[in-house]
Amino acid sequence: MSDENGNDKPPKLALIASKGTLDWAYPPFILASAAAAMGWDVTIFFTFYGLTLLLPDLDAEVSPLGNPAMPMKLPFGPDGLQSRDLKIPTILQSLPGFSAAATGMMKKTFANKGVATVGELREMCADLGVEMIGCQMTMDVFGFERDDFIEECTVGGAAVFLDFAKDADVSLFV
Repeated sequence: MSDENGNDKPPKLALIASKGTLDWAYPPFILASAAAAMGWDVTIFFTFYGLTLLLPDLDAEVSPLGNPAMPMKLPFGPDGLQSRDLKIPTILQSLPGFSAAATGMMKKTFANKGVATVGELREMCADLGVEMIGCQMTMDVFGFERDDFIEECTVGGAAVFLDFAKDADVSLFV
């Protein structure tokens, strides 16, 4: 890509991460790390529940409740059992501890398939120079302080992100 003066410039990716569950934590970090590895200029704006992805201790969980498309397969045991979709009644999904069990199963499945953890992907983004902006308004609303977050992030309002996004070649809300 070239700018208005004909100088080469890298493509720009602007992402908004608004959800902090395990299944929603992967897309922004996967997309950002891939684009940055390809030489793109990348910024992720973390807002609302996505802001928790900037906390030092990532504790993202997943819940199949309200997510009927989520496949439930055992990440262990005989191959025949691992290949079967588990049809879990909604009433069971609402029991205490079910989200923790589903989270453990998903993390084990990812590990079995060699998928990086969310923390590893976030670290890769930081190492590749991805700018990670924590939303100031969301911090104020939920009572967070700058010191609550990883040192690699910056804090800014929507205007800071929009200044980057206005020239982005690709903008995504995930």
